[in-house]
Amino acid sequence: MQIKRAHITRTTLAIAFAVAAAGHAGGFNQESQMPKMKTKSGAKKRFKVTGSGKVLYQQSRKRHGMIKRTKKQIRQLRGTNVVFKTDGEKIKKYFLPNG
Repeated sequence: MQIKRAHITRTTLAIAFAVAAAGHAGGFNQESQMPKMKTKSGAKKRFKVTGSGKVLYQQSRKRHGMIKRTKKQIRQLRGTNVVFKTDGEKIKKYFLPNG
């Protein structure tokens, strides 16, 4: 039994080599980023990065024991707060690298 081989022209080979070389050219100039930095799943549930780069967090002491707190305390714990600048930089660097 004879196997037929596909007829490959020189232009087809030249195009194939050009495409392969172009695909690898971008990889040689960049440093390797492996392994990729992953976002910490606990941090993505607790923090949010604004458009200006600030890190927001939810107020604490709102889950239980509300009967002990005054109405003023409960009211003031609503919403989100901004993390201090230095802490926000650390959170973005170590816990939210893609955020």
